[in-house]
Amino acid sequence: MAPEIPDKVYFKIGEVADIVGVQPHVLRYWETEFPALKPGRAKSNQRLYRRKDLDHFLEIKRLLYEEKYTIEGARQKLQAGGRKTGPSSEAEFLRRFKKDLIEIKKMLE
Repeated sequence: MAPEIPDKVYFKIGEVADIVGVQPHVLRYWETEFPALKPGRAKSNQRLYRRKDLDHFLEIKRLLYEEKYTIEGARQKLQAGGRKTGPSSEAEFLRRFKKDLIEIKKMLE
């Protein structure tokens, strides 16, 4: 069962750790091992993760903990395509992005 992910654009490391179900130091380690994980930084230098990063973390956890891949094996699986994000996830991203832009526009009016 997939964890419930709040409908927001950016997540702090503690929020991501709670959703994924691992400690923050594990997320920081995975950032060093998986090149696709490049979080942005706030002005305070705090890591800011996007939904795409969250999906990567969930996939990495699945590969490592459920399918028992090694770090190297999981890295190769993800680079080879692993579980691909299809048009539906892109459409979902665009739908959320449009919704966020509409909310911002309303706040500015």
